[in-house]
Amino acid sequence: MRYFFHIAYQGQYFSGWQKQPGVKSVQEVIEQTLSKILKSPIAINGCGRTDAHVHASQFFFHADIEKDIDFDLLYILNKALPYNIAVFDIIKMEGKPHARFDAVQRKYDYFIHTYKDPFLSTQSSFYQLNNLDFDKMKAVVKLLPQYKDYRAFCTHPDKYEHTICNVMEADLFVNPKGDRLRFHIASNRFLGKMIRIIMGKILMVGKGELSFDEFESELITLQSSKLSLPAHPTGLYLSKVTYPYLNLEPRTEFINSAQGINWISI
Repeated sequence: MRYFFHIAYQGQYFSGWQKQPGVKSVQEVIEQTLSKILKSPIAINGCGRTDAHVHASQFFFHADIEKDIDFDLLYILNKALPYNIAVFDIIKMEGKPHARFDAVQRKYDYFIHTYKDPFLSTQSSFYQLNNLDFDKMKAVVKLLPQYKDYRAFCTHPDKYEHTICNVMEADLFVNPKGDRLRFHIASNRFLGKMIRIIMGKILMVGKGELSFDEFESELITLQSSKLSLPAHPTGLYLSKVTYPYLNLEPRTEFINSAQGINWISI
Protein backbone atom coordinates (compact mmCIF):
# COMPACT_ATOMS: atom_id res chain seq x y z
CA MET A 1 0.00 0.00 0.00
CA ARG A 2 1.31 3.43 -0.93
CA TYR A 3 1.06 6.25 1.59
CA PHE A 4 1.60 9.99 1.19
CA PHE A 5 3.15 11.76 4.18
CA HIS A 6 2.41 15.47 4.64
CA ILE A 7 5.31 17.03 6.55
CA ALA A 8 7.30 20.20 7.24
CA TYR A 9 10.86 20.77 8.37
CA GLN A 10 13.30 23.44 9.41
CA GLY A 11 16.27 23.08 7.13
CA GLN A 12 19.05 24.95 8.90
CA TYR A 13 20.63 21.81 10.40
CA PHE A 14 20.28 19.63 7.30
CA SER A 15 22.22 19.40 4.04
CA GLY A 16 18.96 19.48 2.12
CA TRP A 17 16.26 16.87 1.56
CA GLN A 18 18.19 14.48 -0.66
CA LYS A 19 20.11 11.61 0.93
CA GLN A 20 23.84 11.82 0.17
CA PRO A 21 26.97 10.29 1.69
CA GLY A 22 28.66 11.90 4.66
CA VAL A 23 26.04 14.55 5.46
CA LYS A 24 22.80 14.75 7.40
CA SER A 25 19.70 14.94 5.19
CA VAL A 26 15.99 15.06 5.97
CA GLN A 27 15.34 12.01 3.79
CA GLU A 28 17.89 9.87 5.61
CA VAL A 29 16.60 10.81 9.06
CA ILE A 30 13.01 9.94 8.11
CA GLU A 31 13.97 6.69 6.35
CA GLN A 32 15.98 5.52 9.35
CA THR A 33 13.18 6.43 11.76
CA LEU A 34 10.43 4.76 9.70
CA SER A 35 12.53 1.63 9.18
CA LYS A 36 13.13 1.35 12.92
CA ILE A 37 9.44 1.77 13.77
CA LEU A 38 8.22 -0.64 11.09
CA LYS A 39 11.10 -3.08 11.65
CA SER A 40 11.87 -3.33 7.92
CA PRO A 41 13.80 -1.19 5.41
CA ILE A 42 11.66 1.68 4.10
CA ALA A 43 12.61 3.84 1.11
CA ILE A 44 10.85 7.14 0.58
CA ASN A 45 10.46 9.44 -2.45
CA GLY A 46 10.13 13.18 -1.90
CA CYS A 47 8.18 15.75 -3.89
CA GLY A 48 11.43 17.50 -4.80
CA ARG A 49 14.80 18.57 -3.47
CA THR A 50 15.66 21.49 -1.26
CA ASP A 51 19.13 22.98 -0.89
CA ALA A 52 21.11 22.76 2.33
CA HIS A 53 19.56 24.93 5.06
CA VAL A 54 16.38 25.59 3.05
CA HIS A 55 13.07 25.05 4.87
CA ALA A 56 9.88 23.33 3.79
CA SER A 57 6.65 24.52 5.37
CA GLN A 58 4.87 21.94 3.22
CA PHE A 59 6.46 18.83 1.76
CA PHE A 60 5.19 15.42 0.66
CA PHE A 61 6.88 12.09 0.28
CA HIS A 62 5.51 8.66 -0.51
CA ALA A 63 6.40 5.25 0.86
CA ASP A 64 5.25 1.73 0.06
CA ILE A 65 4.46 -0.17 3.25
CA GLU A 66 3.63 -3.84 2.92
CA LYS A 67 2.52 -4.61 6.46
CA ASP A 68 -0.77 -3.45 7.94
CA ILE A 69 -0.46 -0.40 10.16
CA ASP A 70 -2.52 -1.34 13.23
CA PHE A 71 -1.10 1.35 15.52
CA ASP A 72 -0.91 5.14 15.63
CA LEU A 73 2.02 5.62 13.25
CA LEU A 74 1.51 9.39 13.11
CA TYR A 75 1.93 9.75 16.87
CA ILE A 76 4.87 7.37 17.16
CA LEU A 77 6.68 8.86 14.15
CA ASN A 78 6.38 12.40 15.50
CA LYS A 79 7.67 11.26 18.89
CA ALA A 80 10.67 9.59 17.28
CA LEU A 81 11.61 12.33 14.81
CA PRO A 82 13.69 15.35 15.90
CA TYR A 83 11.95 18.60 16.82
CA ASN A 84 12.68 20.18 13.43
CA ILE A 85 10.68 17.63 11.40
CA ALA A 86 6.90 17.34 11.82
CA VAL A 87 4.42 14.95 10.21
CA PHE A 88 0.89 16.31 9.85
CA ASP A 89 -0.93 13.65 7.85
CA ILE A 90 -0.41 10.08 6.64
CA ILE A 91 -2.72 9.44 3.69
CA LYS A 92 -3.47 6.02 2.21
CA MET A 93 -3.48 6.35 -1.59
CA GLU A 94 -5.11 4.32 -4.31
CA GLY A 95 -2.82 2.95 -7.03
CA LYS A 96 0.75 4.20 -7.33
CA PRO A 97 0.71 8.02 -7.32
CA HIS A 98 4.16 9.61 -7.22
CA ALA A 99 5.04 12.39 -4.80
CA ARG A 100 7.53 14.01 -7.18
CA PHE A 101 6.32 13.34 -10.72
CA ASP A 102 2.61 13.96 -10.07
CA ALA A 103 3.03 17.43 -8.53
CA VAL A 104 1.56 20.09 -10.83
CA GLN A 105 2.60 23.18 -8.88
CA ARG A 106 5.19 24.12 -6.29
CA LYS A 107 5.18 27.43 -4.43
CA TYR A 108 8.13 29.02 -2.69
CA ASP A 109 8.37 32.04 -0.40
CA TYR A 110 11.57 33.88 0.41
CA PHE A 111 11.69 36.15 3.47
CA ILE A 112 14.18 38.95 4.14
CA HIS A 113 14.62 41.24 7.13
CA THR A 114 16.89 44.27 6.87
CA TYR A 115 17.60 44.71 10.58
CA LYS A 116 19.29 42.26 12.95
CA ASP A 117 16.72 40.24 14.89
CA PRO A 118 17.79 37.11 16.81
CA PHE A 119 14.25 35.71 16.64
CA LEU A 120 14.21 35.88 12.85
CA SER A 121 17.76 34.66 12.31
CA THR A 122 16.77 31.04 11.54
CA GLN A 123 13.49 31.85 9.78
CA SER A 124 14.28 34.80 7.54
CA SER A 125 17.38 35.96 5.69
CA PHE A 126 19.22 38.98 7.11
CA TYR A 127 20.44 41.57 4.61
CA GLN A 128 21.45 44.90 6.11
CA LEU A 129 20.27 46.99 3.19
CA ASN A 130 18.85 50.48 3.03
CA ASN A 131 17.17 52.49 0.29
CA LEU A 132 16.26 49.57 -1.92
CA ASP A 133 14.36 50.62 -5.03
CA PHE A 134 11.19 48.58 -4.51
CA ASP A 135 9.59 49.83 -7.73
CA LYS A 136 12.43 48.51 -9.89
CA MET A 137 12.50 45.25 -7.95
CA LYS A 138 8.78 44.79 -8.47
CA ALA A 139 9.12 45.56 -12.17
CA VAL A 140 11.63 42.75 -12.78
CA VAL A 141 9.58 40.32 -10.68
CA LYS A 142 6.61 40.96 -12.95
CA LEU A 143 8.74 39.85 -15.92
CA LEU A 144 9.14 36.31 -14.61
CA PRO A 145 5.78 34.77 -15.68
CA GLN A 146 6.29 36.22 -19.17
CA TYR A 147 9.27 33.95 -19.90
CA LYS A 148 9.67 30.18 -19.87
CA ASP A 149 13.36 29.35 -20.22
CA TYR A 150 15.37 29.88 -17.02
CA ARG A 151 18.73 28.63 -18.20
CA ALA A 152 20.43 31.86 -17.06
CA PHE A 153 19.12 31.34 -13.51
CA CYS A 154 20.54 27.87 -12.85
CA THR A 155 23.90 26.72 -11.52
CA HIS A 156 24.26 23.65 -13.78
CA PRO A 157 21.74 23.92 -16.63
CA ASP A 158 23.37 21.23 -18.77
CA LYS A 159 22.43 18.48 -16.35
CA TYR A 160 18.75 18.96 -17.23
CA GLU A 161 16.99 17.73 -20.35
CA HIS A 162 15.58 21.25 -20.64
CA THR A 163 15.39 24.43 -18.58
CA ILE A 164 11.76 25.34 -19.30
CA CYS A 165 9.71 26.30 -16.23
CA ASN A 166 6.07 27.34 -16.30
CA VAL A 167 6.19 30.19 -13.80
CA MET A 168 2.56 30.85 -12.92
CA GLU A 169 2.93 33.43 -10.14
CA ALA A 170 5.60 35.89 -9.08
CA ASP A 171 5.15 38.76 -6.65
CA LEU A 172 7.10 40.91 -4.23
CA PHE A 173 5.72 42.23 -0.95
CA VAL A 174 7.01 44.60 1.71
CA ASN A 175 5.71 45.24 5.22
CA PRO A 176 4.44 48.75 6.14
CA LYS A 177 7.78 49.70 7.75
CA GLY A 178 9.68 48.65 4.64
CA ASP A 179 12.16 46.53 6.59
CA ARG A 180 10.85 43.07 5.73
CA LEU A 181 10.35 41.61 2.26
CA ARG A 182 8.65 38.52 0.90
CA PHE A 183 9.22 37.14 -2.59
CA HIS A 184 6.64 34.62 -3.79
CA ILE A 185 6.93 32.39 -6.85
CA ALA A 186 4.99 29.40 -8.18
CA SER A 187 5.89 27.06 -11.02
CA ASN A 188 5.45 23.50 -12.17
CA ARG A 189 9.19 22.93 -11.59
CA PHE A 190 12.35 24.71 -10.51
CA LEU A 191 16.01 24.32 -11.46
CA GLY A 192 19.00 24.04 -9.14
CA LYS A 193 19.30 27.17 -6.97
CA MET A 194 16.96 28.93 -9.41
CA ILE A 195 14.97 30.85 -6.79
CA ARG A 196 18.03 31.90 -4.81
CA ILE A 197 19.73 33.11 -8.00
CA ILE A 198 16.62 35.08 -8.99
CA MET A 199 16.43 36.56 -5.50
CA GLY A 200 20.08 37.57 -5.66
CA LYS A 201 19.45 39.32 -8.98
CA ILE A 202 16.37 41.08 -7.60
CA LEU A 203 18.47 42.44 -4.75
CA MET A 204 21.07 43.64 -7.28
CA VAL A 205 18.29 45.52 -9.09
CA GLY A 206 17.15 47.05 -5.80
CA LYS A 207 20.71 48.22 -5.04
CA GLY A 208 21.18 49.69 -8.52
CA GLU A 209 23.80 47.10 -9.53
CA LEU A 210 21.65 45.55 -12.28
CA SER A 211 19.22 47.37 -14.55
CA PHE A 212 15.76 46.30 -15.68
CA ASP A 213 17.07 45.84 -19.23
CA GLU A 214 20.01 43.72 -18.06
CA PHE A 215 17.70 41.51 -16.00
CA GLU A 216 15.32 41.01 -18.93
CA SER A 217 18.25 40.40 -21.28
CA GLU A 218 19.19 37.37 -19.19
CA LEU A 219 15.69 35.95 -19.67
CA ILE A 220 15.91 36.60 -23.43
CA THR A 221 19.50 35.56 -24.19
CA LEU A 222 19.60 32.77 -21.55
CA GLN A 223 22.97 34.06 -20.36
CA SER A 224 23.90 35.97 -17.21
CA SER A 225 24.98 39.53 -17.94
CA LYS A 226 26.41 40.00 -14.43
CA LEU A 227 27.33 37.26 -12.03
CA SER A 228 25.88 37.31 -8.54
CA LEU A 229 25.90 35.02 -5.55
CA PRO A 230 22.68 33.10 -4.88
CA ALA A 231 20.72 34.60 -2.00
CA HIS A 232 21.23 32.99 1.40
CA PRO A 233 19.35 29.71 1.86
CA THR A 234 17.90 30.54 5.28
CA GLY A 235 14.96 32.64 4.12
CA LEU A 236 13.70 30.20 1.48
CA TYR A 237 10.67 27.97 2.04
CA LEU A 238 9.00 25.39 -0.12
CA SER A 239 5.58 26.55 1.01
CA LYS A 240 2.99 24.57 -0.97
CA VAL A 241 2.84 21.53 -3.24
CA THR A 242 -0.29 20.74 -5.25
CA TYR A 243 -1.43 17.53 -6.94
CA PRO A 244 -4.41 16.90 -9.21
CA TYR A 245 -5.81 14.66 -6.47
CA LEU A 246 -4.44 16.36 -3.32
CA ASN A 247 -4.50 20.01 -2.32
CA LEU A 248 -3.85 20.57 1.38
CA GLU A 249 -3.19 23.87 3.12
CA PRO A 250 0.15 24.23 4.93
CA ARG A 251 -0.07 23.61 8.66
CA THR A 252 3.04 25.39 9.93
CA GLU A 253 2.50 28.39 12.16
CA PHE A 254 5.41 30.48 10.90
CA ILE A 255 4.46 30.44 7.25
CA ASN A 256 0.80 31.17 8.04
CA SER A 257 1.56 33.98 10.48
CA ALA A 258 4.31 35.40 8.25
CA GLN A 259 2.00 35.41 5.25
CA GLY A 260 -0.60 37.04 7.48
CA ILE A 261 1.59 40.11 8.00
CA ASN A 262 0.06 43.20 6.48
CA TRP A 263 2.18 42.74 3.36
CA ILE A 264 1.87 45.41 0.72
CA SER A 265 2.15 44.26 -2.89
CA ILE A 266 4.60 46.82 -4.21
